[in-house]
Amino acid sequence: MTLLSPPQTLLPTPNNHALQHSQHLSLHIQSEIDSAGGWINFARYMHLALYTPELGYYSSNVTKFGSAGDFVTAPEISPLFAQTLARQVAQILQASSDQILELGAGTGRLAAGLLTELTNLGKFPACYKILEVSAHLQQVQRETLQAALPEHFMQRIEWLDSLPPTFSGLVLGNEILDAIPVHIISQYETSIHERGVAWDGQNFIWADQALTSGHLFDLAHALSLPPGYTSEFCPAATGLLSSLATMLQTGVILFIDYGFSQREYYHPQRHQGTLMCHYRQYAHDNPFFYPGLQDITAHVDFTRLAEIGLANGLLLLGYCNQTQFLINCGITEILAQNSPEDMAKYLPLVAQAQKLLSPNEMGELFKTIAFGKNVAIPLLGFAQGDKRHTL
Repeated sequence: MTLLSPPQTLLPTPNNHALQHSQHLSLHIQSEIDSAGGWINFARYMHLALYTPELGYYSSNVTKFGSAGDFVTAPEISPLFAQTLARQVAQILQASSDQILELGAGTGRLAAGLLTELTNLGKFPACYKILEVSAHLQQVQRETLQAALPEHFMQRIEWLDSLPPTFSGLVLGNEILDAIPVHIISQYETSIHERGVAWDGQNFIWADQALTSGHLFDLAHALSLPPGYTSEFCPAATGLLSSLATMLQTGVILFIDYGFSQREYYHPQRHQGTLMCHYRQYAHDNPFFYPGLQDITAHVDFTRLAEIGLANGLLLLGYCNQTQFLINCGITEILAQNSPEDMAKYLPLVAQAQKLLSPNEMGELFKTIAFGKNVAIPLLGFAQGDKRHTL
């Protein structure tokens, strides 16, 4: 996923309808700030900007994915991604239970690609559950799946708005953790502050408040960050993994997302954090730019995720970059099934594979991490290049 980083003044201007949508959400956020005494932490702002019913970025009908949206995910880039991932999925289903639970399925492209390839492998699951809080995205997913699958297979697909109490099989999250609201901490000379959001009468502005105790303070204090260092913490992501660990009876939790080990995440050169916004295929760092019309993300701290998984009784089954994972799962063999003589089909697939695998594109920044419960088999995707030791 390659995004440009232009000056904010050069970003495309929304149309009048989109501007009104953003203004309505801004008024809603302003009202909450006023009710809270003039300040909310950034995690709350990010939640409101992304998930306010009908107005938040992920809760509205704003076009988000693909070339007409704000960013492109791996399933949108190439069918090779789902076809390759299906090999790993099939192994997990064979070793656990014949069910898949996908968290936040986007346009449904990954689900459609996986189910199509699993059908080709003779491994179509008994049940495919999708946890999706956006009614709009649920409808988009239905349309995508109905166009891709035979009608009788649709009976095996179920949409949820909350986690089931128990589940066995594969829990899959592709680019889900990066969209979970984060808290932002700034290290001052002799104190730790949480960054929040205020309203100055015309604009949303950054406003810091001192932290002297509590969970966030303990996390930041333990890292001993240097003065002037700002970064993110995501208790909600680790809380999600804790909930998944409680829910899972037998199976595997597989996340694919962009991020780093803790050593890299809090590297001295990354002193301004990893917060990023995506708007019309451009990347920038202003989360107050047209709320509701842009994505807001932060990279994943995979070390913290691994620690929480282990603390909740899960086994850490593997961790590696996307390049190694896809190669282990056979992406080059799948590509080779297409004849180079069919240039019209083959050359676009080669270009797509390059985007998925290249260190300068998605290959190195994106990581895959897997946790197991009552499943301890060597997973195909981590057969070579497993980097659990780096977490």
